[in-house]
Amino acid sequence: MSELDGLIARVLQPGFTGTAAPDWIRRRLAGGLGSVILFGMNIQTPGQLRALTDTLRAENPDVFVAVDEEAGDITRLEHAAGSSYPGNLALGTIDDVALTEATARSVGTRVRAGGIDLDYAPVADVNTEPRNPVIGARSFGADPMLVARHVAAAVRGLHGAGVAACAKHFPGHGDTTVDSHFGLPTVHATRADLERDTLPPFRAAVAAGARAVMVAHLLIPALDPEHPASVSPAVIHGLLRAGLGFEDLAVSDAIGMAAVRARYGLAGAAVRALAAGLDLVCVDSDSTDDDMTELTAAITAAVRDGSLPEARLVEAAGRVAEFAAWRRKTREAGHQDADSLEGGSPEGLRAARRAIRILRSDPTALPLPQPPHVVEAELPRSLADHLAELLPGTTRAPLTEVADAADLPAGRPLVIAVRGLQQKPEDVERVTALAKERPDAIVVELGVPHVDPGGAAWVASFGASRVGMQAVAEVLAGVRLSDPAS
Repeated sequence: MSELDGLIARVLQPGFTGTAAPDWIRRRLAGGLGSVILFGMNIQTPGQLRALTDTLRAENPDVFVAVDEEAGDITRLEHAAGSSYPGNLALGTIDDVALTEATARSVGTRVRAGGIDLDYAPVADVNTEPRNPVIGARSFGADPMLVARHVAAAVRGLHGAGVAACAKHFPGHGDTTVDSHFGLPTVHATRADLERDTLPPFRAAVAAGARAVMVAHLLIPALDPEHPASVSPAVIHGLLRAGLGFEDLAVSDAIGMAAVRARYGLAGAAVRALAAGLDLVCVDSDSTDDDMTELTAAITAAVRDGSLPEARLVEAAGRVAEFAAWRRKTREAGHQDADSLEGGSPEGLRAARRAIRILRSDPTALPLPQPPHVVEAELPRSLADHLAELLPGTTRAPLTEVADAADLPAGRPLVIAVRGLQQKPEDVERVTALAKERPDAIVVELGVPHVDPGGAAWVASFGASRVGMQAVAEVLAGVRLSDPAS
């Protein structure tokens, strides 16, 4: 392997499919690949996860492993059952900074027990657009100062557990109606708007010592009318480095996302991100050996033709190497057993209960007098399943299969469960009409509560984590389950 190949191997972070490291990952690790990212599809059990990360380090002791473990709606460690922690919006609703720090520390303990070094959390976006299709309850809220203090707390909590925190999605994905996985969002904000509305949480993260910042695929014409933030020197050098004074690891959001891949291609986007000032390119969740070969060839060609100065690549690889050395030292300073991943989180459930809000309710609407019929919009898991534990006989139907009240069983209470109802106008129309026909309906919002569609009660959990659903089910049923064991 040439010196140039070694530099390139440090600045690319692939994912892979399966619960064991494929041969191509092991080969590339032995050849100097500096990091990998894990997703839910890579994780089955605590023991398997620890064995996987141990295998990765057996090939390259300096490798660092990353994961998107936000807790709440986005969890990799508990993707099958759902998170045993409430998400950011629930924590922001409670607005107890000590609780947010303690929650992040508990999450970080599990992350570190799995042999993972870098958590792509916390989300530092200020969710000022209720229709946002990708951030929503992942944000601590719509108030920049509230989000800032909780982001700082989350950074402290993760670092207290021995895990590096990464604030995302710089400079702010909260005021968008397009998901960058599928298209390029445009943020119509002036520099003054950004300073007031989106940058305070990132400044707070940097001040709290965040070791990484993830740059989003967003077009911000006030900063750069041509290039998305992740490939924009004006955003990375002008705003992140010079404006915020951030000197550590600048990471791309997944470079395979349509926002940049559709415009530049996978390799073109990676080259542009490095040239613009990013240090580490997250490739994709299902990266392949062929992808890495393509990226390596493209970066090599860019260095040779001068479109990617070699000094810039050396700088990026140097930052990655410094981060890896720091992580190895931190990792060797203490050991966490994989058993720390097991079990539920009584603290998480107690926090989820604190977040529940009855936004509006008729005097006799709650608790439910008998098992309800639950009509559910598209959800990550079923609220009806949680209600059935407390009220056996609870039934369910998808919202798409309920045209009107005639499709509902007679004589049963009705619960309508939605998540970010305002994101889909057709769902707003359908749920509003249904609540008008059934004014006794209980509407449960599992995301950002913005549209009150009517009914006898409107209840919000501010997230669709497993514990959030359990907590709201307890309120509806008027029954509390016992806490999980510590």
